[in-house]
Amino acid sequence: GNQRNTHIGLYDLQTKQNEHLYMFEKNLHIISCSINNEKTLLAVSFCQYTEEERASQLLQSVSKYLTLLIEIHPINNVRVLKAVDSSVRVQFLYPVEGRNASRESRLLLVSEDKYIEQFDIHVVAEEEHKVVIQKSGQLPRARVVDDLVWAQWDMMEQRLFYIVPKESKSTLRCVQFYPDENFNSILESHLDIAVNDTKLKLVNFGYDYCQDQDVASKSLNLQVFTSKAGGLCVCCSLVSDIPHEIIYSIYFLHKGYNKTFTVSLERTESHQLKEVAFMNLDYYVAAYLPGQFLHLLNIQHPDLLCYSLFLTGEAARVDALGSGCLRCPWVSALLDCGAGNLCSVSLSPSALLQFLQDSQRDCERLAALHCALLYFQHTEDLEMQIIRWISENLSTCHSFDPIQEFIIASLYCRMCPETQNLDKLLPYTSLHDWIGVVPGVICATEIISLPVLEFQNSKGFWEKLNSNLESVKYAEPHLHYHSSMLRREWHNLSEEYFIWSSVLFILGFLFTNQREERRTTAYLRNIFENAKKYVLVSIIFTPSYFAQARLVPLFEEEDDQQQLLMGLMVAQLKDHLMRHLQYVGKKKIDQIVLDYVANLLNLVHRIMKEVWRRYQLHSCIFCFDERGSAGEFAVFHIMSRILEAANGMCMPLPPGFHTLHLGLGVRCLPLHTLLHYIDNGVLQLTETCVRRLLRDLDDTEQNEKLKFSIVMRLPEALGQKVRQYWNHPINANLIARKYVKLLLEKLGNRQYSRPVPERLSVPVEFLPLNYLTNMLAEIENQGVHPYEKQDHVNARFVEETALKHTMALLGLKYS
Repeated sequence: GNQRNTHIGLYDLQTKQNEHLYMFEKNLHIISCSINNEKTLLAVSFCQYTEEERASQLLQSVSKYLTLLIEIHPINNVRVLKAVDSSVRVQFLYPVEGRNASRESRLLLVSEDKYIEQFDIHVVAEEEHKVVIQKSGQLPRARVVDDLVWAQWDMMEQRLFYIVPKESKSTLRCVQFYPDENFNSILESHLDIAVNDTKLKLVNFGYDYCQDQDVASKSLNLQVFTSKAGGLCVCCSLVSDIPHEIIYSIYFLHKGYNKTFTVSLERTESHQLKEVAFMNLDYYVAAYLPGQFLHLLNIQHPDLLCYSLFLTGEAARVDALGSGCLRCPWVSALLDCGAGNLCSVSLSPSALLQFLQDSQRDCERLAALHCALLYFQHTEDLEMQIIRWISENLSTCHSFDPIQEFIIASLYCRMCPETQNLDKLLPYTSLHDWIGVVPGVICATEIISLPVLEFQNSKGFWEKLNSNLESVKYAEPHLHYHSSMLRREWHNLSEEYFIWSSVLFILGFLFTNQREERRTTAYLRNIFENAKKYVLVSIIFTPSYFAQARLVPLFEEEDDQQQLLMGLMVAQLKDHLMRHLQYVGKKKIDQIVLDYVANLLNLVHRIMKEVWRRYQLHSCIFCFDERGSAGEFAVFHIMSRILEAANGMCMPLPPGFHTLHLGLGVRCLPLHTLLHYIDNGVLQLTETCVRRLLRDLDDTEQNEKLKFSIVMRLPEALGQKVRQYWNHPINANLIARKYVKLLLEKLGNRQYSRPVPERLSVPVEFLPLNYLTNMLAEIENQGVHPYEKQDHVNARFVEETALKHTMALLGLKYS
């Protein structure tokens, strides 16, 4: 103050003002202060004089540091807690939020002499709401820890992390304080960190500029961060012997390994190099060197370096922060100790998207894509911009498929918050490994021992951390569901039982003949029941589905191949979750799987909708007498990449996808390219599209060639359904040939001695044809009819078609 008084105030976030608590009538060097939860007691430690003043003989017998406990409701008694020559930090403990006012407060005293003790303070209310300390003698105290060299206070969770030296290594421990006045050591982890034990380093116990600057220059820069998903990281910067080189380590204790990063800086003046600041952004930890770099490391999936975002230059700038000492007191907060500012820190979605668009390296694109989806969760506007970026950069990403990564990462972010431990079972990436490098960064990974936890019936963070450690013990990578499991089963099922164009025929063959195969009939029946149930339910998707369906002409049609794949995926995913989430229950797992499949199909719809909107396509694209526009060709290319991504992940596609894809292909591709795409499985012939093509196109020479090429490639079951829509001699000839072939296959080697029946057509003196038609009629009379739904296709139809074809070859008219 102006009168050289020292005021202590409590800053109010709402009013932006300081609430006055206490005043000393002289200028003091305050080291630490803390107020209890009820705002009735104030603890203060301060330095009574400077070193120059101590030189005076009058001060030789006076302790340098004083720690006081003051009653401030109202201002009343003052009690001395410590009068020593070593500095002390004070910190009141806080009960859980929402608890009623307590008659007891607990205070931690952290001594520069490397010990921490707890004081129990009982208060009583006297007249006129006056609150005073109950006991007049010494306050009860308990020693919490001895011989520590580093300590960090977690004010949000009431945890004390500290390090004690042990031979050549250091041991990290954690004491958890509980509302019921108890505390116990709950964690122990051995770290290969050499800690200078000449000075005690304290984190989050307040900041004393003079003293902490001196300690910081002589001790390790280290912080512990936790995440709400059960992540536990130790971040520390190391000393390098090479100029312009920065080294820092991140111990991912919940994963069981440590990553040490070496960054080579551009030439800069040595006095400009400050220590690395570490920040906790919950899903990420950040290593920040002002003016040089910002390194974001994914806490949940630190295994691959491509999920870490390394920024330099303007992209690494953090607004409103200086280059002085920076501390992270809690998640998404940063204390600029030099300026005395406490800031909230968060990633900028617009800046991140701009970085994604400007990035030239795959590692940056992949890290930015995952960061946008993981950090900002599910927002429609963000998804729209990411989809737009994907559609523009399909050919620029060489080491990963952006469509696959978008779908898998989006599903992971949508599903995992619903159920605990689901994040350890669902896939989060399509990559198995990463052989690329991040320019300017060298990373070394070291396996470390897992922390030891000692707790009983603890919920929240400790329960999640314990779950993470258990998953590491049981080889976590093998817990994640992977499409390779589905692909093997799908390949075997397709190879042994499934001709995709004739599902119903195969099913009848299996069930009626009761053949003993490697898989049981019950297993197959379960797959198809899953397919029917999940297709029917998932078609509903979300309320936005109907708006999407109106924009994008996807037909609600049955796709036997996709239904079977979906049913198989459901069965595989349910089995996988049941093995590891038995405590959840079958009903909940069924719902999880249903949500997963529905969200998967919805994401494909979402991509289609944004692409359709971007190129301003209308829904009437099945006019095959016109060629496709440039926009339609671009959409066709994107759909081909979606199909490629789906095949790579063995992922089902929404009903109608193949029909729309084929329709665009007919409009956009020349015939030889179209047929090449069909023959190689890029385009699949669907009943809806082929029926429209055969029915709507007139029979010009070019269209006849197209129709004939399509008809010749139709699977048998599909051909029976759609050939009737093309009234043309070529098609009639094909139908007759197929019909004869099927009947003769049924005939086999059986001999018939029955007399020749009466002719079914006009007498024709052509013995081979007469013999053939008589044989076909005889087979039909025995109840064999391959084309049951097409009554006009019979022996008479074959005879007439053969005569028409022969007459056409001879150049004669058939009447």
